[in-house]
Amino acid sequence: MIQRLRSLIRKEFIQIVRDPRTLVLTLIYPVAMLFLLGFAITNDVRNIPLVVVDHDHTSQSRALLDAYRNSDYFVLDFYANSEDEMEYLVESNQARAAIIIPPDYGKEIAAGRVGTVAFIIDGSDPNVSGTALTAAVQVGQAQATKITASRTKRPTQAQLPVDVRTQIWYNPEMVTAYYMIPALIGLILQFLTTMLTSTSIVRERERGTIEQLIVTPIRAWELVVGKMTPYVLIAFLDTIEILVVGILIFHVPINGSLVLLLVLCSLFLVTTLGIGLLISTMANTQQEATLTTMFTLLPSIFLSGFLFPLAAMPGFLQAASYLIPLRYFLIITRGIVLKGSNIQVLAPEIFILSIFALLVMVITAFRFRKQLD
Repeated sequence: MIQRLRSLIRKEFIQIVRDPRTLVLTLIYPVAMLFLLGFAITNDVRNIPLVVVDHDHTSQSRALLDAYRNSDYFVLDFYANSEDEMEYLVESNQARAAIIIPPDYGKEIAAGRVGTVAFIIDGSDPNVSGTALTAAVQVGQAQATKITASRTKRPTQAQLPVDVRTQIWYNPEMVTAYYMIPALIGLILQFLTTMLTSTSIVRERERGTIEQLIVTPIRAWELVVGKMTPYVLIAFLDTIEILVVGILIFHVPINGSLVLLLVLCSLFLVTTLGIGLLISTMANTQQEATLTTMFTLLPSIFLSGFLFPLAAMPGFLQAASYLIPLRYFLIITRGIVLKGSNIQVLAPEIFILSIFALLVMVITAFRFRKQLD
């Protein structure tokens, strides 16, 4: 019995060694997961991009801005000359918060009265907006206490001289469902399309039908389109399903154009379907294709801003997130659904997603051509 068991174990080890790519993936996968989970899972948000609209330009307004700059919660990345410019920066996700200092702020502080400033917060991400809201009030109170102490040389119970009035845009109640449902469109589309298409060519090879495709007089791009079309239709049905459930059950407001959202979904689908087909051309078995797909989905979940804010991650992970197509699609879906963003505001994300789609499809078609030849 022991001899038979030993022979069986030896045979399984031989099978594993004969598929080195699957073995490597199984060894790298837990390390990659531990690495991502260790660094990416955090809600400790710092360095929130802040746009400044300073109509006062006095020493008092500069002191207030220095307080926010030194707080470690905000980075004063932008200085706008008008509220319209500020609104564009917040809507386009370049800034996540804004401070507006009125022209009489310095005069009010100098006269011993209360200076009022407005603090706008992008509520489309409850994790970031919650931190920004708390930090905005705390920094304002700390600056007010400092001004009061300099006036009286001792603590006082009088009204604080700085009044920070906060306002949350796009998601005033910071409802998590409003933030998550649009993101689920991208995640579900990527998961389903990549998983389904990644096994398509491998399945043909394992069933012995790949030879029929090889002798068929079709071009590589025709094969790519033929393989993708059924999954595109399925993915569109999934998208409509998610939107209907989100609106009827979770009451998610759709503030932008549904037509634009569906058109940009198709652009994202070209990318994800292309990634799945590319995996399928490189994998030798369905098991290897599945593991490779999971390996590509893992960074997309944690480095796209789906669950955890990118602003809370280390710099090297934020840099790596620019290689994740889902990152740009989440900006698009949340922008259209929550902010009502138009194609002009989303132009940078659309352009980058188009580059991803083009590169993936060219590489996939090349791989198909190589196999068909």
